[in-house]
Amino acid sequence: MLLLCLLPTLWMTRLQQQRLQAEQDEAFGKIIERSHAALLSQLDTCDLLVRSVQTLFLTSDMVTETELDHLYANLQPRRHLPSLQALAYSELEAGGDGDRFITTWVVPREGNQRLIGLDISTQPANLRAAELSRDTDEAVMSAPFRLAQLDHTGESAEGVTLRLPIYTAGAPPVDIRERRRRIVGSLAVSLQVSSLIEWALPADARDGLHVMVRDVTGAAPAMLYDSHPQLSFPAPEETVAGHTRDGRAVRSVDVVHGGRAWRMRVAQLTPPRAVSAWRDTVLIPGIVISLLLSLLVGSLASTRRRALDLGWQLSQRHRESEERFRALTELLPALVVLSDANSGRIHYANQAARDRLGGNVGERTLQDLIEDHELRARLSMPDSSGCQGVEAQLRTGEKRSFWASVSITLVELDGRRMWLMVANDISEQRQLTELLSYQASHDTLTELFNRREFERRLDRVRAEVASGGPAGALFYIDLDQFKLINDTSGHIAGDQLLAQLAMVMREQLRGEDVLARLGGDEFGVLVSDVHNRAGAEEVGERLRRHIDGYVFVWEQRSFTITASIGVVMIEHADTSLDDLLTQADTACYIAKESGRNRVHFYSAMDDDATRRQSEMEWANRLRWAVDEHLLLLKYQEVWPLAAPRDGGPRIEVLLRFRGDNGRQVVPGAFLPAAERYGLMPMIDRWVIETVIANFDRLHPSGTGLKMATINLSGASIEDNALADHILALIDRHRVDPSRICFEITETVAVRNLSHVVRLIERLRAIGCSFALDDFGAGMSSFGYLKNLPVDIIKIDGSFIRDMLIDPMSEAIVRAVCDIGHQRGLKVVAEWVNDPQVAEALVELGVDYGQGFALHEPEYVTFHGDAA
Repeated sequence: MLLLCLLPTLWMTRLQQQRLQAEQDEAFGKIIERSHAALLSQLDTCDLLVRSVQTLFLTSDMVTETELDHLYANLQPRRHLPSLQALAYSELEAGGDGDRFITTWVVPREGNQRLIGLDISTQPANLRAAELSRDTDEAVMSAPFRLAQLDHTGESAEGVTLRLPIYTAGAPPVDIRERRRRIVGSLAVSLQVSSLIEWALPADARDGLHVMVRDVTGAAPAMLYDSHPQLSFPAPEETVAGHTRDGRAVRSVDVVHGGRAWRMRVAQLTPPRAVSAWRDTVLIPGIVISLLLSLLVGSLASTRRRALDLGWQLSQRHRESEERFRALTELLPALVVLSDANSGRIHYANQAARDRLGGNVGERTLQDLIEDHELRARLSMPDSSGCQGVEAQLRTGEKRSFWASVSITLVELDGRRMWLMVANDISEQRQLTELLSYQASHDTLTELFNRREFERRLDRVRAEVASGGPAGALFYIDLDQFKLINDTSGHIAGDQLLAQLAMVMREQLRGEDVLARLGGDEFGVLVSDVHNRAGAEEVGERLRRHIDGYVFVWEQRSFTITASIGVVMIEHADTSLDDLLTQADTACYIAKESGRNRVHFYSAMDDDATRRQSEMEWANRLRWAVDEHLLLLKYQEVWPLAAPRDGGPRIEVLLRFRGDNGRQVVPGAFLPAAERYGLMPMIDRWVIETVIANFDRLHPSGTGLKMATINLSGASIEDNALADHILALIDRHRVDPSRICFEITETVAVRNLSHVVRLIERLRAIGCSFALDDFGAGMSSFGYLKNLPVDIIKIDGSFIRDMLIDPMSEAIVRAVCDIGHQRGLKVVAEWVNDPQVAEALVELGVDYGQGFALHEPEYVTFHGDAA
């Protein structure tokens, strides 16, 4: 009997030694797991922070620095990220030598002033992260590098950045080519890497273990953190099965985030206590039991006592196991509650549960903790198996509630059915989600809906009308002369006015009506269930009157402001969202054109609306005209009249547009739209660049062309950078400036006299010529001619056309010719469409003529377009 008992005892002793050793290794592994999870949690928090800022860029048409500062102040990221150095935005600047990311915004500003204006291409690791995030549309972490910021010792610390791209508004880019085309900037969170790792590590990992972290992404690992740099870390060849020769445990684990891999190696500083077979196992009790059993035959009287001793030892171990379980759960950050499955009475709550649910949680039931009636009913069902990962509100002892992620499962302890609940507080996460959702749909300044949310609700009303619902009305409100308040009192005053007017308009609407700020000083109102136009007009007039009657006071000055309101009735199911907005904008434009401070309803039969839509269509076509090769050039020769030709031909370059049917469109059809929508500078620059770059191919005479005349619009005259651009083009293409003449109209010269004079003087200084077109059409021609340093005057064609039948027209032509010659200028007559007119001009001494009688315009064919 003794031998039969000793053999299992020795076997169990060996098993216990192995189990205790495994428990030591498991405890060491749990520390590593917690360290790994804590470090990943810090990196995930960084990811969430930069994605929160990216969301603001994606949901707002124009993100201001103030909005970013407010978002940073609301998030308070340094509460959770003490290692955070800066949150920065770098704007993409395209250049001839490649794209650059220039840092334009950073928070907090204190300690990060060196980042403003920083070109991240000077930091290769940082630039590589920005390029990878641009191409993948994913968060990318940089390799470690020296940060630009200085610490208290005046040295730059080792750090990393986590970057996300910012694209232009629209659908998410689908491939790398589109991502590179639509990239406008890059967001970054910069972190001091050693501080990040040390703060993330649990206290027992920092104090009792040797922790070393390296970046092993590339070929050459980079040291990031060493908790005990004065000690040498065990080499791989010194370890066998995860332990050193003196028994210390050694483990490695990789932390992968943002495309980087950090290898964390952990080693025990001192060898753990050796497992003793005599002290830590059942060897001695087994021997004792073996002796007792062997003596059982001869000692029946002592059997009961010895059995009771053995039972006491087993009970003691059970109590110790339970105490270990309670000690473990007391340290958990999650809320752990154990309750009776029948009565619901709580038998145990760990420290986290007592702190969050109240110290008297043991006096309550599990159902009393749960706010959700449906979940409470589910737990009361006899066959209920609990729930997993449900978001529910839990009640505290003060009758307050908070959101938590709750898992409840049924367990059996000592033959009793018990509910085990594990919950995590997610209140802050839900608050952040709600805040981001609100910011995505509301304007920060006025707290009204933004344009995106307004369009979503407008589309909903349009869909309801399409399904037979009541009609609605769309109001497009544009404040009149709002820029005057911004210019005279500053943008802060303008912002205050917008916020106050938002409150004024809100008071005039019903609770279900939608009021939104569409951008700048433009507002939108959506009124549903409007029976007819009269009802919509009443709403529009009420809004207009209250805006007109509102007095805005700012710094002892008072202002009044009016509004132009365009209205569109939402009555037809086939009207698209874009059409509704376009029609409302057209109606508002007509209200402004009609004198402002009025309400105008859109009508497809309205001539002004038709003209406005036609101009908008032309403007949209002209924006892509250059890329789609729709702009064409013609040339018309200018012939000498009073003297033989002095050298090669002279021409004027004429602009035409290729229509959908391939026919040319004259300038009078599309230039008014270009002027109204500010597209003339783009068109003029295309003409100037095309003519100068292909100067010797404008005319069949090639290099024999003596002079080419280019027309300039009034908008281009006001462009201060135009002269520098022209000078650079002339120098680049090596064109003789004396062969180039720029032509401006008399009305443009009168309206922009100072700009015209400065432009003429700069370009005449290098040899260019200037012509004054349509001379005589204005009222002050003779009065200001002496102040314009031009070389040529072109007599308005209306006088040339009528000079043979109208003596006054002939007298004007004669006077202009005499004055021009007295000033030493060359005189050109336009619209010479009759040979008799040409002969009369020769008698008057006009120098040059231009018209169909002399030469009909021909296509310039250097770009492959034939006439």
